[in-house]
Amino acid sequence: MRAEGNTQIAYARIREAIVEGRYPPSARLVEQRLAEELELSRTPVREALKMLDAEGLVVIERNAGAVVRPLDRDTIIDLYELRSRLESYAASRAATRRTDAHLQQMSTAIADFDMAIDSAARAEIEGIREINRCNSAMHRAVLAAAHHERLASMLGRTIDVPLVFQAFRRFDLEQLERSNLFHRLMFRAIEEGDAVRAERLMAEHIDQGRDVLVAAAAALESVAMLFESS
Repeated sequence: MRAEGNTQIAYARIREAIVEGRYPPSARLVEQRLAEELELSRTPVREALKMLDAEGLVVIERNAGAVVRPLDRDTIIDLYELRSRLESYAASRAATRRTDAHLQQMSTAIADFDMAIDSAARAEIEGIREINRCNSAMHRAVLAAAHHERLASMLGRTIDVPLVFQAFRRFDLEQLERSNLFHRLMFRAIEEGDAVRAERLMAEHIDQGRDVLVAAAAALESVAMLFESS
């Protein structure tokens, strides 16, 4: 039981470091070094890296160990284009399959997002973490309402969580408020069963995050600097 607990500890801490950019794209994740940092043995670290590989955050290369999934500008655009298509479909299905419980989950996420906006706009790390959590909760509720297991699996490999976090780090107050406005509009469309509108709103909402990241990467002259400047 303790070994399983140590694996979960290693997974949670390594994942957080990847999401928040402390381990940036293409960074090599050396088992021994991680074990020393986390004060754990190599076994739970190795198992945690396998879990992160399955999640799509880490790439385990044969005879070379693990690295954080590499990124470049074209990859960002490709990921967001695919995510837009998949999540738009999810929103469309959600509009005709949602339950009151799903709507309540969305409503709670939207309200919590509002409460974290001021802190996130001041670039306070806890505020950004909370915004990221609320955003994830909203999107998970939409996906759950879609009732499509294969779609959920595909999105799990498509959404680059560190990129989403870096986008929120660069959102100003207006952009954060606009992001939650899209959540509200999607909620209303899903609540009213308007599949076409829900689909279009989700696509535009995701495009907002993509545009912020692409513009920031261009200004910094590389995707890697998105994480180095965090």
